[in-house]
Amino acid sequence: MNFSQFLVQNGGIVMATLGAALATLLAGIGSAKGVGIVGEVATGLMSEEPEKFGKSLVLQLLPGTQGLYGFVIGLMVLGKLKPEMTLQTGLGILMACLPIAIAGYGSAIAQGRVAASGISLLAKNEEQNTKGIIYSVMVETYALLAFVVSIMLLGRF
Repeated sequence: MNFSQFLVQNGGIVMATLGAALATLLAGIGSAKGVGIVGEVATGLMSEEPEKFGKSLVLQLLPGTQGLYGFVIGLMVLGKLKPEMTLQTGLGILMACLPIAIAGYGSAIAQGRVAASGISLLAKNEEQNTKGIIYSVMVETYALLAFVVSIMLLGRF
């Protein structure tokens, strides 16, 4: 079997699987980086003020949501995989996964940076902690929009 025949027979499922993998991997890598950024800063705060663990944990968890969004999209795609899937359908599913894959990656890292600044705010002025959370959640908005777009696009297949 040559490559053209392979694409005709299996291209749909390969492309859809690639979409699921990209959504899960890129959003997950972004979340891991974002959570790691916050964790580094929060660990420094814990050495001085361990009683602020709970409040710092909220900020650390926020960049992890993009990975969850990518995981959900990946699971949705797995539910759509069929051996007879056409290349056109597979490419459509791949494209539907890109919003959360790309926006999830970038926004998780950006959110990690903002949340790390929120940890600094918590360290200096605990009463202002909620403002740090709000700033971080604002970045989340764009990942959420991408997640919704990916869901809507997947609904067409």
